[in-house]
Amino acid sequence: MRLYTCIFIISLLTGVSTSAQEPEALYEGTLPLERLENNAAQTISVQASDSLAQGVKPAMDSTKLTAYGLRVGGDLSKLLRTALDQNYSGFELVGDLRFSKRFYAAVELGYEERFWSQQNLEAQINGSYIKLGADFNAYRNWTGMNNGITTGLRYGLSTFNNTLLRYPVYTTNPTFPSSIREDNIEYSGLTAGWVEFILAVKTELWSNFFLSLNVQLKHLIHEDTPGNFANLVIPGFNKTNDFSAFGVGYGYTLTYFIPILKR
Repeated sequence: MRLYTCIFIISLLTGVSTSAQEPEALYEGTLPLERLENNAAQTISVQASDSLAQGVKPAMDSTKLTAYGLRVGGDLSKLLRTALDQNYSGFELVGDLRFSKRFYAAVELGYEERFWSQQNLEAQINGSYIKLGADFNAYRNWTGMNNGITTGLRYGLSTFNNTLLRYPVYTTNPTFPSSIREDNIEYSGLTAGWVEFILAVKTELWSNFFLSLNVQLKHLIHEDTPGNFANLVIPGFNKTNDFSAFGVGYGYTLTYFIPILKR
């Protein structure tokens, strides 16, 4: 009887031990529930961060933006010449509009008055002019710099008056020697047109203030001439000569840049 009792107790204990190990066998090879919940939360957090990062655009560096606007100023060389040369007075207003990274539309407006005296010939010339064209900046600036080496073309048009004050009268007849006449003969409403190539160096002195030195090579296309003598000076073109239609000029300008937009 005792033997049967011991066998029953042993079988009962064996069954309890087996049933206690079954729950662990059910989860063998899988992750615990808490770890599954933590992994799911981390995945949702990463996805949310990625979606926010895609929706926010990176801020642009303002130093890499290009400023577009209008630059206006004047020619200092003409003002200085007016102060130092008693036979000259004049001024010139200059401006350009930046419409691309390296191209500018340009305009110059001016007025000149000159007294010409040479070899018994005296004349008074005065008039206004306009020059229209475009410039190309061949210099590639470093970041934050706005200097330039520009080349450009212009078409110039001048309207002027020419007054002959004193002139010699030559003759080959020895009976009537050469003489000097002092008649005020005025020719008004004269016009002239030319094209010019301009080369300039521009540097930014202070913020938006630019100093420029330029040289000009010009070719006269047409001109109205008085009936009995040639034009000596054409405002905006400079001196003329009998041997060539080419002329030269220079300028020394100070301008201020008015920014309109950056992109």
